[in-house]
Amino acid sequence: MPNIKNYLKDKENREATHEVYESKIFRHRLGGVLRIVILLAILVALILYIVIQWRSHIYTYYDTVSTLERQVVSGTEDIRLGNNVLTYSRDGAHCTDVRGNVLWNQTFEIREPMVSTCQDVAVIADYNGRDVYVVSDSEILGSFSTNMPIRSIAVAAAGRVAVVMDDSSVTHYSIYSADGTQLYNGQATMSSSGYPISLSLSPNGELMQISYIYLDAGEMKSNVAFYNLGDVGANRNDFFVGAYSYGDLVPYVRFMTNEVSFAVGDGSLMLYKGSQIPEEMGRFLYAEEVQSVFYSDQYVGLVFYGDSGNSLYKMNVYDTSGRQVGTYPFNIQYSDILFGDDFFVVYNSEECEIMTLKSVEKFHGTFEKTVRRMVPQGFSQRYLLVTNDSLDVIQLR
Repeated sequence: MPNIKNYLKDKENREATHEVYESKIFRHRLGGVLRIVILLAILVALILYIVIQWRSHIYTYYDTVSTLERQVVSGTEDIRLGNNVLTYSRDGAHCTDVRGNVLWNQTFEIREPMVSTCQDVAVIADYNGRDVYVVSDSEILGSFSTNMPIRSIAVAAAGRVAVVMDDSSVTHYSIYSADGTQLYNGQATMSSSGYPISLSLSPNGELMQISYIYLDAGEMKSNVAFYNLGDVGANRNDFFVGAYSYGDLVPYVRFMTNEVSFAVGDGSLMLYKGSQIPEEMGRFLYAEEVQSVFYSDQYVGLVFYGDSGNSLYKMNVYDTSGRQVGTYPFNIQYSDILFGDDFFVVYNSEECEIMTLKSVEKFHGTFEKTVRRMVPQGFSQRYLLVTNDSLDVIQLR
């Protein structure tokens, strides 16, 4: 007959041993978790340290990382296209990467080139002519001709092109694919909707924004209209999904993202939001004359003359949430302004200033060569300088 006392005693020993093992396993796992937490805390602290150091670091000079020779033909213009450089003239266009490779080359004869870009896609057209060329930073996407003189153009990153064309009494605005297939056609007259003076496409090509001017009791006013070329607009008359009326001229409209666009008027800036039916989400008034407009997918900046005696210029910056980020004075006779994630670059052919949106001047210096265009390269404070005879990659130090 089994000894019950011994059995129960062995059971207690087994249970105690099991509890000891579970306790050891728990402590081992807890130790592993604590080590991971400590490592993550160290990593977060390191990242914060790097970010703080970057934000507080002031650059005083730059190193030239690489230099490639180039030849500039008289009459050519350079613009940024993605991280590459689009060079165009009346006789043709080509795109060059940072290594000096010509990615594509397109010849044409255009009397007065017009260019519009969206991210890494561009359209080149002949003002008052009929030829249109659609390109990206890596290839030629297509070309086509219109049957009426071209007045203005816009392009989407998806490759769609919006064109305003003049007839004798009617203005036409059409959207084409890169190969010239007409996707949409609308008409406008001064007596009905007004005359379209600015238009823009969302990056995906689904939305179109047009600013019309019209006469009302002898005064010039504006309508900013939106068209949806997707399923929502297909259920509306002429794909029209909404408009806003303003008592002053609105000569400039642009999409920043697929959901956010803006319009610049003589006395106000309007921001709109909506991927299907855009609605006005903010309006900012000003009494001064806007000198220039610059924007990215995060910010729009309006440049005004500076306050007397304090600065040559000042720039009001707004973000996609519909708020004013700040006002930033600067003293450079600018040729271009670029936006980064939390900073902007003001430059001309001779000098450059970089300022954070916290009003910290990160860099102010002069170039060693005459700069035609400055192109960010995706690395921290690394830029491609396009000069008359070279492509120079620089790194701020």
